[in-house]
Amino acid sequence: MTAPHPTDGDQPDALSNLPAGWSVVSTSGPAFFITHAVLRRPDGTEVEWTSRRQRKQLGVRATATTRLGIRTRRWGGSPQPSSWWMGALFGVGSLCFAIGSIPLYFANVSPEVDAVTFAIGSVFFTAAAFVQYRETVHATDEVVPDLARPSRRRRSLFAWRPHRIDWWASAIQLAGTLLFNVSTFAATRIDASVDHDKHLVWAPDVFGSVCFLIASGLAYAEVNRRWWPRSDGSVGWHIGALNLVGSILFGLSAFGARLVGSSGAPANVALVNGGTCLGALCFLAGAVLLPVESARDAATD
Repeated sequence: MTAPHPTDGDQPDALSNLPAGWSVVSTSGPAFFITHAVLRRPDGTEVEWTSRRQRKQLGVRATATTRLGIRTRRWGGSPQPSSWWMGALFGVGSLCFAIGSIPLYFANVSPEVDAVTFAIGSVFFTAAAFVQYRETVHATDEVVPDLARPSRRRRSLFAWRPHRIDWWASAIQLAGTLLFNVSTFAATRIDASVDHDKHLVWAPDVFGSVCFLIASGLAYAEVNRRWWPRSDGSVGWHIGALNLVGSILFGLSAFGARLVGSSGAPANVALVNGGTCLGALCFLAGAVLLPVESARDAATD
């Protein structure tokens, strides 16, 4: 969607704190969320604002038209600490899930060790999701921070910010990781031959996968500016796409685990293990790109 040029006093909530002399040329985003905007400076030049860049303190940047013919820097600055933390935590968690679902690994360790591997991975996922949630909660309300003074960032641990699609994505993903904590830790101490015990693992696993899918869909829509695919070539877009594919694969794995054969074991083991492993590798690739995005896209206006 593209909104008409707002008049003074009629700007979207996400763009209500523009500096004096700045104006909104156009906005776009999925549904009623504003995730991208073209802004006009007092000197008449236009720049792009995105909710993702604002959250990561990357500043505004030249519009696509202005960037034509300009050589893009491959490494713009130092990654934000939160990007390093999220990348490292998501990366370790992804590795645990990938390794735990590889036949060469689980065939040579006890079921208890394999279950603990997934449990450890889920803890790293939750830690990373919490850092991501805090990044959204602490995001400044200033569209264009004043470089002459520190940006006013929120300091609360939790906040209600329903006008931001990234808030919904990070909150839902955090809930999904907590559900994975429940399912993976339950798997370390239950009798998998008992239907009631299997439900303790499968139910949180399915709901956790649904949360991941919804959260990744929202995060992808944020960088995509709409619900259907349209790449802008940014690192953030590729991260969103990788996480969405990973969540779809995790969902297929959870679905495969619900297909029970006559022996009581999953009827489609290949789908369970393959979906988990490939999904985790997608998450790992996205995690590696997080600090790359933060460094390469650092405040280029």
